[in-house]
Amino acid sequence: MKKCISFPVDDLNIFKIQMLNWVNRFNIFCLLDSQQYNFEKPAFECVLAAGSKANLEAQAGNAFNALRKFYAENKHEWLFGHFGYDLKNETEKLRSDNLDGVGFADLHFFVPEIVLQLEEKEVRIFTDDGAEKIYRQIVTAAAEIKETGNNAVVVKNRITRHGYISIIEKLRQHILLGDCYEINFCQEFFAEDAHIDPLYIYNRLTKLSPNPFSALYKLNTRYCLCASPERYLKKEGSKIFSQPIKGTSRRNPENAEEDDRAKKYLLESEKEKSENVMVVDLVRNDLSRICKPGSVQVDELFGIYSFPQVHQMISTISGEVEEGRQWIDCVQATFPMGSMTGAPKKKVMELIEQYEQTRRGLFSGAIGYVKPGGDFDFNVVIRSMLYNQADQYLSFQTGGGITYNSNPELEYAESLLKASAMMKVLE
Repeated sequence: MKKCISFPVDDLNIFKIQMLNWVNRFNIFCLLDSQQYNFEKPAFECVLAAGSKANLEAQAGNAFNALRKFYAENKHEWLFGHFGYDLKNETEKLRSDNLDGVGFADLHFFVPEIVLQLEEKEVRIFTDDGAEKIYRQIVTAAAEIKETGNNAVVVKNRITRHGYISIIEKLRQHILLGDCYEINFCQEFFAEDAHIDPLYIYNRLTKLSPNPFSALYKLNTRYCLCASPERYLKKEGSKIFSQPIKGTSRRNPENAEEDDRAKKYLLESEKEKSENVMVVDLVRNDLSRICKPGSVQVDELFGIYSFPQVHQMISTISGEVEEGRQWIDCVQATFPMGSMTGAPKKKVMELIEQYEQTRRGLFSGAIGYVKPGGDFDFNVVIRSMLYNQADQYLSFQTGGGITYNSNPELEYAESLLKASAMMKVLE
């Protein structure tokens, strides 16, 4: 267990910038930032893991067994890392043959050299030694993030508008034939020969679109710049809960009447509510695999939450974890998250592989932490840019839940709406 020393913080936002400028020297780091949202009290305003004392990288096939071994060796340490979407190939015996331009491993976890927990007025530094030196380095770091180089890139669509709409029609036919009830379909936006400063672009993204599950994640030459509004799974003690998002409407904060109308649309839309309730049922089923019988419940159904660009419909499902279950069991039983697949899970993942033209990789996976003792919190990697600095390849994906009642034109428009903040940042 690392030593913990607390230090004062005069200005939360300036300290965050200084932390980013300081941590950029490390080859591996993970910043998780709640962006001062107060939907529910977070464990901390943000947490930063820097450097790696030990790490595990694994591909689907034997990844969860490798993780169990790694955790057994490091269960008294903090762990940070990710689960990639293509772990489905292990959990559901599927395969992925589409293009992957970024190349994150299916699973990666590391034991950090340094962990910083930031609150409004203090920062707690966990490290084996040298906390005072780390604090001095941070408070003397630059208090702004300056642009370096030309960060404008040319973004292309992997699928044309006509192609996207044609695929939605085909998916509606699968639903009509009874192959599935709902399917999450996504398209890739990408840029080649992209020379960006990840720190600068992340800062721009989270200023334009601050969200409660934001993350800046670096693994050597690969980055995830994440402005996610969605939690995948959190465990505190014996309680576990998930908060899937299904249901989106465009915000108009300059016009209060129009903005209220967009919220009302979500509350009254049978299409949006049917999407949401199907995912709620899927999550309830997933959680029942690792929770005590009768303990799984819906704490909130059809909650409407507002973010800078969109209103979202979020439901909360919780349960009591069975005794003897390890945190890895909880992930393995529920991954990938239902909000990014659809129902029934295995069939829609086969259709996703058939109709999407890019491997999802880290997109629609999860980034988060595990505390000593096994409590954890993981986001859903959406509204995120993935960047391979060595190959200068930039990628982000957006989409939505498709039901038989989906309007293909409106689904395409929703996909563009979800991409708008990232497009704007890259202009």
